[in-house]
Order: sequence, then structure tokens, then C-alpha cells
Amino acid sequence: LYFLIPCHLLVAYLIELAAAKQARGSRKRLKPGSTGPSEQDKSKFHSTWVLVAWAHGINMTLALALTTFVVYFYIHHPLVGTLTEMHAVIVSLKTASYAFTNRDLRHAYLHPVKGEHIPELYSKCPYPNNITFGNLAYFWWAPTLVYQPVYPRTNKIRWVFVFKRLGEVCCLSAFIWFASFQYAAPVLQNSLDKIASLDFLMILERLLKLSTISLVIWLAGFFALFQSFLNALAEVLRFGDRSFYDDWWNSESLGAYWRTWNRPVYTYFKRHVYVPMIGRGWSPWAASCAVFFVSAVLHEVLVGVPTHNIIGVAFLGMFLQLPLIAITAPLEKMKWGLTGRVMGNVIFWVSFTIFGQPFAALMYFYAWQAKYGSVSRQPMLALQR
Repeated sequence: LYFLIPCHLLVAYLIELAAAKQARGSRKRLKPGSTGPSEQDKSKFHSTWVLVAWAHGINMTLALALTTFVVYFYIHHPLVGTLTEMHAVIVSLKTASYAFTNRDLRHAYLHPVKGEHIPELYSKCPYPNNITFGNLAYFWWAPTLVYQPVYPRTNKIRWVFVFKRLGEVCCLSAFIWFASFQYAAPVLQNSLDKIASLDFLMILERLLKLSTISLVIWLAGFFALFQSFLNALAEVLRFGDRSFYDDWWNSESLGAYWRTWNRPVYTYFKRHVYVPMIGRGWSPWAASCAVFFVSAVLHEVLVGVPTHNIIGVAFLGMFLQLPLIAITAPLEKMKWGLTGRVMGNVIFWVSFTIFGQPFAALMYFYAWQAKYGSVSRQPMLALQR
């Protein structure tokens, strides 16, 4: 299943190939000195985009829905399920970006005189020359979610740099495994009876214990993914844009954190959700709600489906960031000294280390144990169905 998921990118390529063929035909029919296509061609362009949009939408939905079905009902180990589901989400997001960007490029291609602003970098591979399988394959592997016909590239691959980063990934992965089983698992296991008896004081005590090791594991995972793995992948692909994160640890508000800790995802939602909604007259608040709603759904899919417990904790944890962002935003803008910004940073760390991930981990672990008992019992339960 993991290796079949990219087939949906191949389908997206075939869809865009057909759309590019139609665009070439419309471009050939342009009269000399014309500032754009005729009304007939405009109507045809719109009809083509509607068909292309539906085709891409169905393709993306199938990529995510089929994977979700298989993971939820047939892949019983949560780690394997998470990796598979994450791959499907990434492919779906990349497919959407591929469709939206090529739609904009196609529109500009059909208005060669009046035109629209096209980045100078794109002139190295103008539309529709970018509709090739090799171009799409590079985008599939590239450490970005936003499609571009051309990316900044480095001159050579530094293999020593690559092996150092891969070594970091291996060491940190081993550390995460050790810390999870040696420290996190006992705390989680000892919390089950307290949750069952609704002993809130002891639940808080377990939550505080879990917050320390949870933070250490999360920081190790963050470094392994964003600093080590993505940089190694970027180096192998000679990918020039290495802005995977900013100094999120100094965030003066929740909003600053979400803008800086995961730059690829932030850039994606800004480019394909937030800015288009603002351009169509929606308010910034409505656009932000849409961004966090989609993100909340994807968080629940990535956590609830592999653990076979769609209980809404990940969804609410993400969507309820909106009021917290609204509360801490004024602290970020305070100009009188550091008091406001320090308060914002403290609120961020408290919500992040105690009431964020540890609480979610505790809830999903409890739901898993209540349903299955342990990972090792899961295959046996599956045979008994």
C-alpha cells in the first residue's frame, strides 16, 4: 500500500497532461496582438478547469480514503499505520498543490500579453514544458508541499553532510525508541487506573510526569525530522530552499509558534488556503478558521486512524488553538519592555508541554488500551474477528 500511494500522483500527471494539451490548442488560436483568448476559449478554459478540478478532487479523495480504510481496518500496528497514513496525506496535499499551481500557470499561459506576474525562476521551465513525469517525480521527493515548476538548486551534493544527517536520524530514532519504552510507557501504563477511576489529582500528577519525557521525545523527533532528515533529503536532491523551521522556541504567542515550527505546512496553507480566501473577500479570521479546521481534520486522521480510535482529541487540540492565538496575540505586539512577550512565551511553553501533547498522548493511549490492551494482542484479536 505504501508504494501504491504515489500512483495517485501519476494520475494527477495524466490529468494535467490532458489540460496542457487543451491549453496548447487555445494558445495556437490566439490572434496576433490579442491580449487573451476569445470568449469561446475562455468558456472552454473554464469548463476544462471544472473537469480538471473534479478529476483532481476525486483522485485526492481516493488517495486519502482508500489508505485510511486499509490502515483503520487492516494495519494494526500504530507506527506502521502512522507512516502509511502520513504518506497518503503528503501525497494528497502535493496533488492539490500541483493542480492549483498548474491552473494558475495555465491561466497566465493563455494571457501572454496582459499576463500575470510569473516569478523569474519559472522562466527556466515555462508552462506547459513543466508537465513532465520527471518534473512531477522531483516534486514528489522534494522536501516541500508547494509545487513549483523550478526550485532553487545547489551545485553539488555534499555526501559527508548527507551521512552526518542520516547518522543523526539513526541515533535519535534509537533514543526515541529507548526513551518511549523506558520512561514514557511506564508513566502511561500507571495512569490507566487513575483515568478509569477519574482521580483528577493523580491524573494531573501523571500528566506532569509525562510532560518532561514527552517534551524530550518531541524535541528529539523534531530535530531528527526537520534538521536531520529533511536536510539530508534536500542535499541529495540539491534542493536549495532549506527553510524548514524558524526559532519557534522563542515564540511570543501561539500564533508565532504555528507560523514558525513547521514552515513547509505553514507555507502550504498560506499559499493554497489563506491567501486565496483573502483574495476572494473572506476576512482573515474566517480564513484562519478554515486553515485550522482542515489542519485539525488532518491531525485527527493522522492520530486517530492509526490508533483505531477516532475520539476527536487531536481535532479539538488543534482547532482550539484559535482562541489561544487570539488571547496571546496582544502579548506579541506589546512594545513596553519584554514583559508581554515573555508572558506570551511562558503561556506557549505551558500549553505546549503540559496541556498539549502529553494530554493527547494520555487520551489516545487510554483509548488504545481500553480497546486492545497492547500492540502484541492486536494480531490475535484480528484473527478472532
